Amino acid sequence: MVSKKSRTVVREKKHRRMRNHLAGTAERPRLAVFRSNNHMYAQIIDDTVGNTLVSASTLDKEVKAEVEKTNNVDAAAKLGTVIAKKALDKGISTVVFDRGGFIYAGKVQALAEAAREAGLDF
Repeated sequence: MVSKKSRTVVREKKHRRMRNHLAGTAERPRLAVFRSNNHMYAQIIDDTVGNTLVSASTLDKEVKAEVEKTNNVDAAAKLGTVIAKKALDKGISTVVFDRGGFIYAGKVQALAEAAREAGLDF
């Protein structure tokens, strides 16, 4: 009998493996992305001290007001521009992209490309 691991378990294992290679510093923090069934979350984290410098999600009023649904590609793109704008306001221009074990396609890709277009460098 074939036993197949759930997608969540596989994603978490990928994320743990990636985190061995990715680390955010004060000069170049980590842009961490999490995608649930209903929302997306993005944080910019300095891993040397364990502080979240900037965060945004589709639960925020400024994002939620401008999108119809909070779990599609358009919402992810809006979230990317919002997180980039907040980061640039704090003086953060370069980051390390942590896709959180999710494949780089769809919503994760839309968030990354929108953040790049808004001025973040990664």
